[in-house]
Amino acid sequence: MRRGSHLLILLIASVCLRTLSAVAADPAQQRLHLDNQPRVPTVNFTRDVLPALTKAGCNAGACHGSFQGRGGFQLSLLGFDPAFDYEALTKNSRGRRISASAPDQSLLLTKPAGLVPHGGGRRIAADSEVAAILKGWLAVGMPGPKADDLTGFQIKVEPASAVLSTIVKEPASGDAGKSGVALKVMASFADGTSRDVTPWALYDVRDKTIADISRSGLITANRSGKTSVSVRYLGQVASISVSVPHGPESQFEFPPQNFLDGLAAAEWKRLGVHPAPLADDSTFIRRVYLDLIGTLPTADEVLKFRGDTAANKRARVIDELLNRAEYVDYWSLKWGDLLRAHRRYLGDKGLASFNGWIRQSVRDNKPLDVMTRELLTAQGNLFTNGPVAYYFIDEKVEDLAETTAQVFLGVRLQCTKCHHHPNEVWSQQDYYGLAAFFSKLETKDSGAQGAKFGGPKSIRASEKENPNRKPQMAVAPRVFGEIEATKAAPTSLSVQANESQVDPRQKLAQWMTRADNPFFARNFTNRYWASLFGIGLVDPVDDMRATNPASLPTVLDALATDFAQHQFDAKHLLRTICNSRIYQLAPELNATRDLDGALFTHRVPRRLSAEVLLDAINQVTANSESFVGQPVGTRAISLPDPTIVSQFLATFGKPARNSPCDCARGSNPDLSQALHLANSTALHEKIIAPSGRLMLAVKANRADSEIADELYLAALARYPTDGERAAVQETLAATASREEAWQDILWALLNCSEFAFGH
Repeated sequence: MRRGSHLLILLIASVCLRTLSAVAADPAQQRLHLDNQPRVPTVNFTRDVLPALTKAGCNAGACHGSFQGRGGFQLSLLGFDPAFDYEALTKNSRGRRISASAPDQSLLLTKPAGLVPHGGGRRIAADSEVAAILKGWLAVGMPGPKADDLTGFQIKVEPASAVLSTIVKEPASGDAGKSGVALKVMASFADGTSRDVTPWALYDVRDKTIADISRSGLITANRSGKTSVSVRYLGQVASISVSVPHGPESQFEFPPQNFLDGLAAAEWKRLGVHPAPLADDSTFIRRVYLDLIGTLPTADEVLKFRGDTAANKRARVIDELLNRAEYVDYWSLKWGDLLRAHRRYLGDKGLASFNGWIRQSVRDNKPLDVMTRELLTAQGNLFTNGPVAYYFIDEKVEDLAETTAQVFLGVRLQCTKCHHHPNEVWSQQDYYGLAAFFSKLETKDSGAQGAKFGGPKSIRASEKENPNRKPQMAVAPRVFGEIEATKAAPTSLSVQANESQVDPRQKLAQWMTRADNPFFARNFTNRYWASLFGIGLVDPVDDMRATNPASLPTVLDALATDFAQHQFDAKHLLRTICNSRIYQLAPELNATRDLDGALFTHRVPRRLSAEVLLDAINQVTANSESFVGQPVGTRAISLPDPTIVSQFLATFGKPARNSPCDCARGSNPDLSQALHLANSTALHEKIIAPSGRLMLAVKANRADSEIADELYLAALARYPTDGERAAVQETLAATASREEAWQDILWALLNCSEFAFGH
């Protein structure tokens, strides 16, 4: 190196040394030249900076909170990881987002203020409170987060529920003159401090057609109905029930048939809505048959019920249906869908074993907590112990965690695999803590062909963690909100086993099925309610969270408590719901209040499921279906899995059993279904079959009125109306062939919405 270069270096070093000495001697220099900026007395990175960035949208999922970030810059979603965010802001990319020498020029300030090009556009004003917080944080030396910043932290929202019939007395900034309800959000911390964080919380309305909410927390009404507002702040969430009454508090008589009715009636009166009258006998018997056994009542069963004058005849028929063989078929089908019983995972013998266990459990009315424990703690050979199938449908511990939470708790954990849940308090610790319960398992298979061709598949609990089943994140087994699950009794591996030898799944199963578990009873109560009504008290049924409250919360709470008190008896649960007056209300096709039926003031018609509709067509036409590989006469609700080919079932939404989500079953009517019923060759052949119901009646030369009565009773559980009788006679008179006329009439009956829908 040349001598001149050495001299230059010495000169630069001398200048730098003098500059550093001057800064050390002058405290004013240490304030980073921000003396003229708005000051924040105490700036806490976690409690001040992160909420400011969150309110500005900087760490939203559509911006830098995305799992892959934006523009090479990533923050934790909604500020759930303060340490990660501090590192990203101050150290990543060589700290280029923070300029200590010229803090006013920091990208943290200039980009969101739009002073330099920013892909997200202008997010804050230069003179805003957000900018003041960021500048104040820079001014005090950019202190980092503390480990206990959020220890014991919680939020409280007032009011706990809102009825939009009041005027805001002191509207928040920007909301002056608007009528509605203003929320107040208070945050309290373990150190005894609390603060009003209303301006910094995030708000969202579940149904924006009913209400809106401003950035400052003012709820305003759009139309009558019931919805909820979710409030989020630093990983805590709360939900506020919002009601917009249809009118003044309603008055009506609603004689309760059990404890559910009074609870529902109180809510309806508060919201100014009236319930429909009770359904007539024909509507009720068709409904309860389809809902409990997935089968239409026969014409004789309809007539017998209509002719019964006993006051308790509805309760009696409910009890009879719960003991029918079809009950086992129908509810085994539902459990098979939920647990995804399929030969793709289990092979033929494994599927037979699993289905056999499901059917026996339903037949014996095995309590749902017992079923759950048998599934979660299953060990042994799949061919001899059906519940073992649970561990060959989902084999990865992460998949098992997601399925277990969704099926048994009604909680969707999928998004917490990568980040904190945006609408709940669940974190990655909860996700991987649940996955860790399944890490001490050893599985055995006969190889690549074992699953397909019947090789032995078995599973057993191990005393050590299986290296092939390690979660992506090392977290000790934990259940929601608890560091450790409740201790369980030792497994059969060793009666004297110490704590380290206890199968962790025993702990999980014990915690999950406790009577006081806040998720288990509510989840299955909601699922069974949805099976009967077509929509859950919480909808979707497998998305039970604080920010998705029940439409009738008192009904759900009371029903779940009763379910737990009766040892999770599924038949008791179904009996309780079906005997309520709520269940027995008449349908309304053009409701003027409770438009979507979420308040259950009336029965909302819903399309029959694929299997039930196919069986109904076969029952009305007196035909049987031929399924490949199945005995003649096998009903659709009895099929073992979706591999049985059926164009009808595929068209009408039979699930492929590749997802535990309730949405896997197609339930919405579409054009392809209408075209299939209108043009199906198979349906035509059933109608004209010489041994079918119609052609036997015509060939026997039975009276037209008698044939009409039988067809309507078989299909709709009622006699034809006067108008329908006239239409039948008109069709018969206008058609040269009596056989063809009746074929057209039956075709029209099977294509009408009243037949294809439950009411």
